[in-house]
Amino acid sequence: MPLELINPADLPVPEMYTQVVIATGSKLVFISGQQPEDIHGQLVGHGDFAAQARLAFGNLGRALNAAGARPDQVSKITVYVVDYNRDEHVPIIEAAQISLFGDHKPANVIVGVAIMSPGYLIEVDAIAVI
Repeated sequence: MPLELINPADLPVPEMYTQVVIATGSKLVFISGQQPEDIHGQLVGHGDFAAQARLAFGNLGRALNAAGARPDQVSKITVYVVDYNRDEHVPIIEAAQISLFGDHKPANVIVGVAIMSPGYLIEVDAIAVI
């Protein structure tokens, strides 16, 4: 089912997400937080935020595929970042997000967290409507 993406005229037009997403469909898919882990559950990219971001979004894509969902059916993502620094982290998150979503811009939020499991720097979850 399609998502209606709206950027109201009286709100700023964001570059990497949509202000309002209206979802209609027959099935909701909730994807748990995807971490930068390989198939064996081992952390990849210790200390390398960009490597971890790429893998976390890649894992999100694999989880969506397992549910029969496409990236363009995602209505919202939440990105959790350890010791969040907008200038440092946003460009890396944007690159990883584009690698999965292309031009699709689901609603999103970035949440700075103090700590996750040792060595983990990012986690991303999603809601899709199919």
